[in-house]
Amino acid sequence: MIGFTKRNLKIFFRDRSSVFFSLLAVFIILGLYVLFLGDVWTSNLKDVPGAREMMDNWIIAGMLAVTTFTTSMGAFGIMINDKTQKITKDFYSSPLSRNSIAGGYVLSAFIIALIMSVVTLVLGEIYIIANGGTIMSLPVLLKVLVLIVLSAFVNTAIIFFIVSFFKSQNAFATASTIIGTLIGFLTGIYLPISMLPEGVQWIIKLFPVSHAAALFRQVMMEAPIASSFEGMPSENAAEFKDMMGVTFNFGDYTTTATTSTLVLIVTAVVFYGLSVYRASLKKV
Repeated sequence: MIGFTKRNLKIFFRDRSSVFFSLLAVFIILGLYVLFLGDVWTSNLKDVPGAREMMDNWIIAGMLAVTTFTTSMGAFGIMINDKTQKITKDFYSSPLSRNSIAGGYVLSAFIIALIMSVVTLVLGEIYIIANGGTIMSLPVLLKVLVLIVLSAFVNTAIIFFIVSFFKSQNAFATASTIIGTLIGFLTGIYLPISMLPEGVQWIIKLFPVSHAAALFRQVMMEAPIASSFEGMPSENAAEFKDMMGVTFNFGDYTTTATTSTLVLIVTAVVFYGLSVYRASLKKV
């Protein structure tokens, strides 16, 4: 399985277009923020000191959640290509077991999501510092890295289950385009969650990737929020967190880091279970 994983990694990183398009949603989000959205949101918080740094951390946190999703999907393009080129028939006739083949695809997608997310984190920190912000502390960095691992683990499970239904490159490419377009809305990045209709808000709150984004925001924005809202009523900070998707409110209940973590873990277990079930029915 390790050798098969290495083969998938080499194929992915050798194809520069695959690497680029797996990060396309991230580039679009950052581009919109730099050119337009950042100034709009900061102007709405003109009475809040340090608003720009706070919002810079907010957008990078969202980008990290999106990156683990889109890059793992791009990585699974290798599996789709192997299907369409009938290469999988050679694999199934080899000594490799079906579980080893599936595990190789999953492990390579997981590793790719980790690598690309760390690259996104480095670029994001460079942007924050260049924009006058402060570099994250070591404890915050370690927490972010743990969240990257958790988010990549969950999103790999979700994507593996989704792509198991595709049998053609065109169908996969279309789905990737649609998902890449919607992911910014489903994680509350293009528009703050409070600005969306109530029905859409519920969809976002129930979308697992949104909980990954919320966890990234809670960790990366903890210090900026505390600094920006220092001396203000605690209700102001709570309202801001709810408006920007740092936390989610379900009636009178406000989600915590533990709640979002449990959502992600349960999601991973469910989707890996579903993927294993599909793999037992046919060659995915």
